[in-house]
Amino acid sequence: MTKEEIIDVIKQNIVDNLDDVEITEIDPQKTMKDYGANSLDIIEVVSSSMRELNIKIPRSELADISNIDGLADKFYEYAGKE
Repeated sequence: MTKEEIIDVIKQNIVDNLDDVEITEIDPQKTMKDYGANSLDIIEVVSSSMRELNIKIPRSELADISNIDGLADKFYEYAGKE
């Protein structure tokens, strides 16, 4: 699985969980909060993405991620371990 495929999964989950966000306008350099996500929305996007990608990441490792691209990097790191 490529990082681009992981970003696509995250983008789709952002669109599915947030109102008024188009997949084409999502910039991986931005945060989910830039698109109006609250903490519960972020948890849902992360959880849904991990389920879809079939990976498990300890919550403590997700705490210091600053943007969507960083989340994709962390997912990619774990996707290779499975």
